[in-house]
Amino acid sequence: MAERRTSFSNDFYLIGGVLVVLIMLLVPLPPILVDLFVSFNFTLSVLILLVTMYVQTALQFSVFPTFLLIVTLFRLALGILVTRSLLLTANAGSIVQTFGQFVVGGNYIVGIVIFTVLVIIQFVVITGGAQRVAEVAARFTLDAMPGKQMSIDADLNAGIIDEATAKQKRIDIAREADFYGAMDGATKFIRGDAIAAIIIIIVNILGGFIIGMLQLGMTIMQALQTYTLLTVGAGIVLQIPALLISSATGIIVTKAASDKSLAEDLGKQLFSHQRVMYVSSGLSFFAAFIPGMPIIQFLLLSGLFGYLGYNINNVKQKEMEVLAKEEQQKKQEAAPPPEKIIPALQSDVMEMEIGYGMIPMVDPKQGGSLLDNITSMRKKMASELGIVVPPIRIRDNISLKPNNYVIKIKGAEVARGELMIDRYLAMNPGNVTERISGFDTVEPTFGLPALWITEADKERAQISGYTVVDAASVIITHITEVIRTHAADLLGRQEVKLLLDNVKKQYPTVVDELTPTLMGLGDIQKVLHNLLKERIPIRNLVTILEILADNAKVNKNIDALTSYCRQGLARVITKMYQTPKGVIAAITLDPTLEQKIADSIQYTDQGAFTSLDPVFIQKMFTLLLEETDKITNLGYQPIIVCSSSVRPHFKKLTTRSFPNLIVLAYNEIVSDVEIQALGLVRMPDEN
Repeated sequence: MAERRTSFSNDFYLIGGVLVVLIMLLVPLPPILVDLFVSFNFTLSVLILLVTMYVQTALQFSVFPTFLLIVTLFRLALGILVTRSLLLTANAGSIVQTFGQFVVGGNYIVGIVIFTVLVIIQFVVITGGAQRVAEVAARFTLDAMPGKQMSIDADLNAGIIDEATAKQKRIDIAREADFYGAMDGATKFIRGDAIAAIIIIIVNILGGFIIGMLQLGMTIMQALQTYTLLTVGAGIVLQIPALLISSATGIIVTKAASDKSLAEDLGKQLFSHQRVMYVSSGLSFFAAFIPGMPIIQFLLLSGLFGYLGYNINNVKQKEMEVLAKEEQQKKQEAAPPPEKIIPALQSDVMEMEIGYGMIPMVDPKQGGSLLDNITSMRKKMASELGIVVPPIRIRDNISLKPNNYVIKIKGAEVARGELMIDRYLAMNPGNVTERISGFDTVEPTFGLPALWITEADKERAQISGYTVVDAASVIITHITEVIRTHAADLLGRQEVKLLLDNVKKQYPTVVDELTPTLMGLGDIQKVLHNLLKERIPIRNLVTILEILADNAKVNKNIDALTSYCRQGLARVITKMYQTPKGVIAAITLDPTLEQKIADSIQYTDQGAFTSLDPVFIQKMFTLLLEETDKITNLGYQPIIVCSSSVRPHFKKLTTRSFPNLIVLAYNEIVSDVEIQALGLVRMPDEN
């Protein structure tokens, strides 16, 4: 309610001011009202000058260009009012009379000179300089807008500022550009006002001379002296406030960025150097003894500068003492609480660092859709793997090349790549009919040879048989594969707890039976970790928990429990690896080799491991490589099928040398699916 009353009052004052200006333009007013408006003009000009001195930034007085137009209009109306009064009654009020008699000493020639000097100062020096500064400021502000906006977007993406702060900074940039653009035009009103003042004084002198002689019966000298003094007095009365407002205009357009007022900045920057004050004091002292120079004035200046230098020294000593006490107090205080250190130790689970050339891909205002694509990808991966994919923090890193990016998990780099954001990636699937020109590169996800082509060549490349994707899709594919490969690293105890709580809402009996009686949270996490490590989705978590509840009563071994879960997920695993013909194309192990591996398994408190001879392992790997190359050349994914007792140990044995090798147990494949043996790993007889 109070805001509504305030708004109404402001509207009333504004409308009233417009009506007053119209009255001044059209209606003759008595001298007492003329004095009132002249006094108001003086007071208003001083007020404007003081406001421009005490604002910290130009935007704090953003209404100044419009207000400057209103004040100029008021002053022009006042000039017409004074002119009408002066010509009709030879009386323009006591203020004009005082300036005509006292300020210029009753000498109209001196008055004309003073008026001319004021006009020259305003028109040539202040107004011309302010107009030039406003033009340059407007041009540079507009040129700097894109860079400032990119800087704000970069700070927002890096997490330095929040969305509300970024929005306010963008608004401030737009307001700043509008302000200096408006000031560029507003300064022209002041220039026109100075020209109008010259014309008005000439018209007043000529008109007064004619009226005084023809209508009032004055002699030539009486008319000349009366109307010239009054006209010059009126000109000076109007010109001094105009000069003050012109000075205010120059101050506000030349004000640099600062968090203090003009008075504080001048006091700190102009009178803060002790040595400068002492040198100025010495120069004034010696100037006092130069023949012909005023001794008293220079000695006073010497004493003033000396006092300022002495005072600066005392102020600096006090500031140093205060800083020393504060520093000593900080040393004596206790160490900060751990809560202030802990946030610095935390890191994002997943993050991606990008070079500055890739910023348009994550900026929606520049058409970037990467953030939306990542959100959709996270939902898809959650549905596929059965885990909650953590948010991916995107940061810009100036140490990277402009088009490079790095993917990190828990602060450690796991993948990197390079893009050309204005081009498309074309990959040859093997049936390309025409070679397309482009920049040779390597597809970052799978390391396949590819080309970066222009948009103009996109359609021709697709017709020729290339697989063509844009830069954003390349990143999404890379992140997706990283999540599949490192899904186990993304699943901690806290994430497992969230998954169990979600299951418990619909299947409370399953969760209550398993934990904490049969298995702890850490053991469940290890089993899920083993499944995800071999890219087995845990989406069917209820089935996994039921299998664990059935088997954890008699067996606490994590590898064994993982095998039971894999057997229970046999249909899911079979679906993942069967060919379009509905078979599992695989390589089998010779029974003798399986037995040798089984006999080498040793169980300890730290877990089970194989104790095979390194030479034997190397020979086995050589044979395994030959068989996997054969099945790969046939167009199949390398898969090993062996007994369930050997499977986990053979997988651990081959993980380092064959990281992408799939190892399945016979009982992990449903019975109605045929296993097509395309190879056999058989060790030669040692005899």
